[in-house]
Amino acid sequence: MQKLSVTIITLNEESNIRLCLESVKWADEILVSDSGSSDKTVEICKEYGAKVFIDQWLGFGKQKNLIAGRAQNNWILNIDADERITPDLRAEIETALSNGEYQGYYISRKNFFGDTWIRHCGWHPDYNLRLYRKDKGRFNERDVHEAVQIDAKAGYLKAPLEHYTYKNISDYLRRMDRYSTLAAEEMLKNGKSAGLLDLTFRPCFTFFKIFFLQKGFLEGYNGVILSGLYSAYTFSKYAKLWEMSGKK
Repeated sequence: MQKLSVTIITLNEESNIRLCLESVKWADEILVSDSGSSDKTVEICKEYGAKVFIDQWLGFGKQKNLIAGRAQNNWILNIDADERITPDLRAEIETALSNGEYQGYYISRKNFFGDTWIRHCGWHPDYNLRLYRKDKGRFNERDVHEAVQIDAKAGYLKAPLEHYTYKNISDYLRRMDRYSTLAAEEMLKNGKSAGLLDLTFRPCFTFFKIFFLQKGFLEGYNGVILSGLYSAYTFSKYAKLWEMSGKK
């Protein structure tokens, strides 16, 4: 089996990082890029033998490429602090590294809102390319919503990655402010602007898409809440883009 390096980027992840590291402690190498945590994140990472680097924040895509570039092994498994590798997924990854059939693998995510696994709302199966050869792929350097781009054939693993994405509504709202700002800045860099239709139609369509087209109604109250929260995110993103465009 080829050797594997796990890469993680962190900022004040004390409440998540221990379970994340516990799920990948079998890997040959763990590397962490921390952008200035004020809690015990770095201390916990060092307990697990991770190689920790304190880096200036560059944006999600650039940060993940930075830490991958420091890996000793060619195979990279990138995960976030709020994600967990299950025993079944570990077994699949080890088989994939032994076979060498593909140069990268998509992994589905089992996304949780609080303690509830959300099966609809566009949250499942949520495939992301997370296992890849660093000589064949790298993250696109977006500030947010980054993804691995691979110049080779990729396969799919069956076992899911567990993702404890938002603890509650307040957690979503706190992060929404940051992510909507990053998304607006990304759109502004790409020459986009926001108009009246973006501020009115897009948030409404977001709710309609998640609640009806992606069957969020099957999630009960969680479906209503998530549809509303994502609608608010869409409005916030385009409102900030409108504001930034005006200042520019």
